[in-house]
Amino acid sequence: MAVCIAVIAKENYPLYIRSTPTDSELKFHYMVHTSLDVVDEKISAMGKALVDQRELYLGLLYPTEDYKVYGYVTNSKMFRKLHNSYTDVMCNPFYNPGDRIQSRAFDNMVTSMMVQVC
Repeated sequence: MAVCIAVIAKENYPLYIRSTPTDSELKFHYMVHTSLDVVDEKISAMGKALVDQRELYLGLLYPTEDYKVYGYVTNSKMFRKLHNSYTDVMCNPFYNPGDRIQSRAFDNMVTSMMVQVC
């Protein structure tokens, strides 16, 4: 069951974070930021192998008592729906790359993904 989905910029700051138990939103922000260090470590360990792969499952990043955080670095396929919606946001002429994503369509798509996973 997915309870949080985050889109992180190349510079390691969140462009979008959505969680289902909204009362624990700050807790999920902390978990996402804590997991970014592990993502950096795993990507740097992969080196040139990452360049040859279009999608990469990073595995378990940050286990807690209640949740497990898994990571993906992907360009297509596994998160095609999320990637396509993200591309739609980037193609919006009124969106400035690097700003937080505040698109209703993107938010609705993420919500539908979280419901499907449950």
